[in-house]
Amino acid sequence: MSSMLKRSAWLSTMLGLLLGAATVMPAAAADKTGTTAGTTKTITILHTNDIHSRVEESTDSIGYAKLATIIREQKAANPNTLVLDAGDTFHGQTIANLVRGESIVKIMNTIGYDAMAPGNHDFNYGSDRLVELSGMTKFPVLSANVKKADGSRLLKPYIIKEVGGVKVGIFGLTTPETAYKTHPNNVKGITFADPAAEAKAVVAELKDKADIVIALAHLGVDKSSVDTSIKVAEQVPGIDVIIDGHSHTVLEKGMNVGSVLIAQTGEYSKNIGKVELTLDGTKLKSKTASLTMRPAANTIQADPAVLSIIDEVKKSQDTVLSQVVGSTSVKLIGEREVVRVGESNLGNLITDAMLDETGADVALTNGGGIRASIEAGPITKGQVITVLPFGNYIQTKKVKGSDIVAALELGVSSYPEPLGGFPHVGGLTFVLDQSEAKGQRVSEVMVKGAPIDPQKDYLLATNDFMAAGGDQYTMFQNYPIANDFSSLEESVIAYLQKKGAVEPKTEGRITVKTGAAAAPTPSAPTPAPAPAQTPAPAPAVTAPASSVCVVKSGDSLWKIAKQYRTTWQHLQQLNRLANPNLIFPGQEIIVPVS
Repeated sequence: MSSMLKRSAWLSTMLGLLLGAATVMPAAAADKTGTTAGTTKTITILHTNDIHSRVEESTDSIGYAKLATIIREQKAANPNTLVLDAGDTFHGQTIANLVRGESIVKIMNTIGYDAMAPGNHDFNYGSDRLVELSGMTKFPVLSANVKKADGSRLLKPYIIKEVGGVKVGIFGLTTPETAYKTHPNNVKGITFADPAAEAKAVVAELKDKADIVIALAHLGVDKSSVDTSIKVAEQVPGIDVIIDGHSHTVLEKGMNVGSVLIAQTGEYSKNIGKVELTLDGTKLKSKTASLTMRPAANTIQADPAVLSIIDEVKKSQDTVLSQVVGSTSVKLIGEREVVRVGESNLGNLITDAMLDETGADVALTNGGGIRASIEAGPITKGQVITVLPFGNYIQTKKVKGSDIVAALELGVSSYPEPLGGFPHVGGLTFVLDQSEAKGQRVSEVMVKGAPIDPQKDYLLATNDFMAAGGDQYTMFQNYPIANDFSSLEESVIAYLQKKGAVEPKTEGRITVKTGAAAAPTPSAPTPAPAPAQTPAPAPAVTAPASSVCVVKSGDSLWKIAKQYRTTWQHLQQLNRLANPNLIFPGQEIIVPVS
């Protein structure tokens, strides 16, 4: 065996182990075209979906740089390799959102994708911008069922690509849910035709032109969706493989629906998909699906060219990040010690922005998602992104009043201990009574000034993390998504640009009720003789005024109270604090003298 064949055999074996392929052609029998000694050949499809611009490697994500290495090595082992993406790719994180998707195009061009289908979030910059981005790609962005007002297609419907002498037809499909899972203005004048009907028409057209037919579909397999890849597979048997996205479903070995294989990787490049097609000449004999999961990528070296692009893009965005989008006359409080235990003016600003964009009845976001404060003065894009760094986007759901109350109970369950899930609210107010048992602390919930109706459906705006049950907000999980909107940081930036100058306050959206247990006067039960009415008791009230504690970062009122062997309720009264959750580093807190 020549050294070239030996290397080919080694690479094939290693990639088979790495990508977990269910069937791998014997390396010794394969030449550099992927063809075996007879007429049998293997076409490999590496695929991604729903990365949502998670470009960098993390504990959960493989990242584009390591993906590039996997693809390069796979192509070295078998040049008959296609690289496909099933959408929700151009939008999601700051690195993409600031430049409206162009950074992702640069990365994907460098990696060498062969085609992609747009997902609903790829329309988040508007359909015109999606067309612009498709003009920047070195690969086609395909969708057969996205139509303009005149009935013509917005994007190219399909391509035919010759791979190892085999003609492969690849066509795109986009979920009709895009009509309401992006802002309606983003798809104004656009319609989304029945994917199954469009697939039938395209497959009929490809029948005499292609040996293999692949649908690149952002449809998903969720039962809650009307138009799914399962429906397309059932109604259009002429499709050989559906590379799928949208439902964030992990299909480790794919899903067979009749003669159609559906493959999907999950989300955020946690996995990379691999489909292998075995052919005898141009006739398809078998097909298998598998995944490379994040832990298997630990030993892979990241591609330096892709890392360089990511670094370059991030540096180039410094100018964009410094752009002023508004101003504040007060400090916007986002310290962990505040936002995880109580109402904050910054939390109020964020939820107001959510209401402004969505028109929802109620907005709810978690304090753990607020990561920094903003000092009084001009506000830049970079500052907003530092406050909201996760790229979570806003979703609306119609939720019963009883589940909104249940969510509030969950959020305040650890009070006064800090909790990442502590609720910041817009459109409603409520009373928190710490003296009550967990699950019974919330009362007097008002929505737009009226008592909440447990049986009424309210339009709730929250972030996608909580909508999916994050921070244990499982009461929201099973409600269908009414609409998708922009990411939280984009929403706040747009709100600031609209308002100009802001001065948000803590305004009693959350009223903390201390209860009878908070009475701080220890001498009250003891009969007081006449001398006790002399100035003798006065030092008990005034002496603490001469003793102060300077608040440090990380302090909270309950923590200081514990240090000075008193209660936070006593400190609240001594210092006349309207909101005991709002204390700031450098502030002087009056404490009792022991």
